[in-house]
Amino acid sequence: MPVIAAIAPAEKFVTLGVGREVFAVGVDVVREILDLQPMAALPNAPPFLMGIIDVRGEAVPVISLRLKLGLPAEASTDQTRIVVTEIPVGDRVLVLGLVADRVFEVTELDESAVEAPPEIGIRWRSDYIRAVARRSGVFVIVFDLARLFAGEDAALLSSETEP
Repeated sequence: MPVIAAIAPAEKFVTLGVGREVFAVGVDVVREILDLQPMAALPNAPPFLMGIIDVRGEAVPVISLRLKLGLPAEASTDQTRIVVTEIPVGDRVLVLGLVADRVFEVTELDESAVEAPPEIGIRWRSDYIRAVARRSGVFVIVFDLARLFAGEDAALLSSETEP
């Protein structure tokens, strides 16, 4: 029997693909989904910080989910998307673009198919994960974006885009 994680009934998610994996972010933090576009580079930025884009007059840092998750870089395709998010981190909201290989759909996850992240007994950043679910026979990993971009990343990302 699955252990129910912190997923509210009827909570909706945007599912996206990075490599062969399927991830999900809460629809409540997604501002918009954009086609990949040219970015302004940021000097001395970490490898996962691809650059900044203009989103309705606001400079938005863009993160490669592939690199942030430790996956190898790959060339973009016509399905590559930027998911612009508003992530509450501490007492502020961090606006970030997340580059995914593809975006699938907005969906609910069946509460009976949701589990807490697995404990595997080794050092692994499972704190980035809110839950693991199954949907149509495929694992869907639900991100905890606040933890994924907390601490040093949040400080770095906000200082990179401030004037």
